[in-house]
Amino acid sequence: MRKRVESIEGRATDGGWLSLDDAEAVVTSEDPSAPLEAALVPGRGIRWQAAGPGEQLIRISFDQPHDVHDIEVVFDEREHACTQEFTLQWSSDNGQTLHPIVRQQFSFSPAGATRETEHYHVQLLRLTDLRLHIVPDISGGARVATLSRLRLR
Repeated sequence: MRKRVESIEGRATDGGWLSLDDAEAVVTSEDPSAPLEAALVPGRGIRWQAAGPGEQLIRISFDQPHDVHDIEVVFDEREHACTQEFTLQWSSDNGQTLHPIVRQQFSFSPAGATRETEHYHVQLLRLTDLRLHIVPDISGGARVATLSRLRLR
């Protein structure tokens, strides 16, 4: 599935976050009631959700390179206890060479930790591609991947 993120006004959003008007987003699956725009474009919804259980990949490819210094990702899981893993990778050559940013696991518990917010200070010069790989339950459970927010600055 290929998906183009619709244009929003300006080059930067509130707080200097990068708009994605010169980007293309590709996602492995999507629940029609929770589209990818909800996580990537402010005001477009609450979150993205995959169409079914299992690992998911979100790729954002920019038409022009950008220097990125901050990345924010937010995940919410209020219904199920699970340990999620995600990895972020980047490229400055249109996805030919991928460089790791972070690989992280987080345990969700409906009675406790239901939100994971991560903010990474990075030096990604001439970024052309960003990839987010999500394993919603590393134990192999039938969990559906979600993403509440992904922003770049």
